[in-house]
Amino acid sequence: MFLCNMNFYLFLLFSFIMNLIGGFMLSDDWSIYLEFYLLNLNSLSVSYIIFMDWVSSIFMGFVLFISALIFKYISGYMGDDKNLKRFNLLVVLFIISMMFMIMSLNLIVILLGWDLLGLVSYILVIYYQNVKSYNAGMLTALSNRVGDAALLMSIALSSNLGSWNFMFYKDFCGEDETGLIYMYMLLAAMTKSAQIPFSSWLPAAMAAPTPVSSLVHSSTLVTAGVYLLIRVASNFIESLLMFLLFFSLLTMFMAGACANFEYDLKKIIALSTLSQLGMMITILCVGGAELAFFHLLIHALFKALLFMCAGVIIHSLGNNQDIRYMGSMLKCMPLTCVCLNISNLALCGLPFMSGFYSKDLIIEMFTLNMNNIFVYILFYLSIGLTVSYSVRLSYYIFMGSNNFINLMSFSDDNNKIMLKMMGFMVIFVVFMGSCLSWLMFMTPYFILLPLYMKMLTLIIIIIGSFLGYNLMKMYYYFTLKSMMIKNFSMFMGQMWNLPFLSTYGVNSKFLFLGKHYFIKYDQGWFEYYGSVNLFKILVVNSKAFQLFSRNHLKLFLMSFLIVSMIFIFL
Repeated sequence: MFLCNMNFYLFLLFSFIMNLIGGFMLSDDWSIYLEFYLLNLNSLSVSYIIFMDWVSSIFMGFVLFISALIFKYISGYMGDDKNLKRFNLLVVLFIISMMFMIMSLNLIVILLGWDLLGLVSYILVIYYQNVKSYNAGMLTALSNRVGDAALLMSIALSSNLGSWNFMFYKDFCGEDETGLIYMYMLLAAMTKSAQIPFSSWLPAAMAAPTPVSSLVHSSTLVTAGVYLLIRVASNFIESLLMFLLFFSLLTMFMAGACANFEYDLKKIIALSTLSQLGMMITILCVGGAELAFFHLLIHALFKALLFMCAGVIIHSLGNNQDIRYMGSMLKCMPLTCVCLNISNLALCGLPFMSGFYSKDLIIEMFTLNMNNIFVYILFYLSIGLTVSYSVRLSYYIFMGSNNFINLMSFSDDNNKIMLKMMGFMVIFVVFMGSCLSWLMFMTPYFILLPLYMKMLTLIIIIIGSFLGYNLMKMYYYFTLKSMMIKNFSMFMGQMWNLPFLSTYGVNSKFLFLGKHYFIKYDQGWFEYYGSVNLFKILVVNSKAFQLFSRNHLKLFLMSFLIVSMIFIFL
């Protein structure tokens, strides 16, 4: 408990300092670049770089602020855990690895933070030691290893350019030299931010404790890929960006559609994160890197609050996560439900909530830079689905009758520590959107669109909420409507069969191949011609030489002389 409180005050102080520095950097337009030379390998310079500008400073400030609140939240949520100290240290290590990634523009240092994020996330996902957690952890680790391998490939290729500092490539290198490097960096970012076809690990990672989920989905692990793309997007060629645009749009649509058929509370919020990551990368692909960063910061706030509220509800219902067992929570947990509703409305982009300032701007900018009608329709459909699953979730939790199996259970807002942290976060969720829009954009965006296009966002929100209400009603009939379209419901509920393809289709094949090679080569021919057989030969020879070294040579010579003398005399 003491460690949680100490981390809370420490991280809150660092957050305030970093946000203050970021504000000064933004207003006065200055940055810090520190380079420490380690060694030179022929023409390749190996150095450690710390680069601080307003983007990295403000992002670090937000990460530290959310982490501070999560540490205090942990003391209420996991106060009875036997290994609370170990859990706290793991979360601190998780945040430090994210700091490594944010501060550097050197591929080697980014890989250090990137790999550490993957390793610690695996440990946290399997924290509740059961079969489901182990499977989820393995899927998370193996999916992220693809990105790690891609980053290693980009490091290997950039060694030819004489430096691992990718910020200089655009000025000194041509597209032919850097095209493949950026392609691998794009692949790494897609795996870490769980874009199609690497989406299945994100809902699986929900096996981690809820405070970890809150931290992961708001500002650390999954945002690492988007942050890397924001840093290098200006260097990408147009064909790469168009390739990424279609994949991010499909991810956004798939996550929104599948969340409407999901019943696990944490998985619905995880799919919501996936949808928002798709939106960030989509606007980044059409030239809005600053807007993507703006939405990244706002999303971090309301998604952290959403997970905090979900954690309190799950905690109160005896660790039950199925929303079909919930209902009428507004009567017994009014404060938690108000916080959940505020974060849900911010996620939907309701006017003058924090999410509105980033989402509305993104939608209008996207409308202004429309590529083709397919992209346009898919983008607006995805936004409607976001509102749909948010309204559906609210109806399941707040309305109706309590469907919890155990009739003796009673839940209320009795954990004051968690409520204080949620109340503190609500203030930022409501007001930070307008504050950041004034701070980040010195010249306000003025987007002139026809009236029907301006109103299209509001119309989509209304249609989406109507769709969510109708999807909610599909459960409250004696004949389930979702079962009338059973195959479609199963397809959507299984995330377009991506978990099956990831585990059985891809990972299992590679694991089987690895096992086959291990038996046939590592324990077969390589063993015979390699280390083990060589070791056996050396052992036999050394034993023979030891016999000679124990004066057996003298005995052999004496016996040989005696025998030869006998033969001579005979």
